[in-house]
Amino acid sequence: VIRAKIISEKVVPASDDPLDTHKMIRYEIKQIKMFKGFEKLKDVQYVYTPFDSSLCGVKLEANNKKQYLLTGQILSDGKVLIHLCNYIEPWDDLSLSQKKSLNQRYQMGCGCKITTCYMVPCSITAPNECLWTDWLIERKLYGHQAKHYACIKRSDGTCSWYRGGPPPEKEFIDISEP
Repeated sequence: VIRAKIISEKVVPASDDPLDTHKMIRYEIKQIKMFKGFEKLKDVQYVYTPFDSSLCGVKLEANNKKQYLLTGQILSDGKVLIHLCNYIEPWDDLSLSQKKSLNQRYQMGCGCKITTCYMVPCSITAPNECLWTDWLIERKLYGHQAKHYACIKRSDGTCSWYRGGPPPEKEFIDISEP
């Protein structure tokens, strides 16, 4: 999980195998901040994505001042792969809550599980779950809940949605059923 600016893009072979005709886009990036993954990589210089959108390739704006929040996977060879299923968003499109949560709040939810509610009935099955209802209510995955709340673990071990303000022990919204 990094904040980065795209410096350039180049189409490269997907592998060293001459029989493999698949292509990748290699984005050269300027890493601004790493939020997660530093235990595996200290600095990311390139991210790779499939050339074809049909293979979930992502198109980013290069040679621009636009910054992105990029999430992806670190492959066994150390390459960072991004695709359409990853959360990739222009930095300026993130809410203030999302920007603040990247620095600390999301980390407090690492012991929590977010369960997506696509249709009713749905409910949590364990105390460490938060029910994500953006799709049910707004018909989009990244709606109001995603933009303004963080699922974090409380001192009693349960997880709940939290929206900024006072310290986490004080203000929680418990959602067990939509």
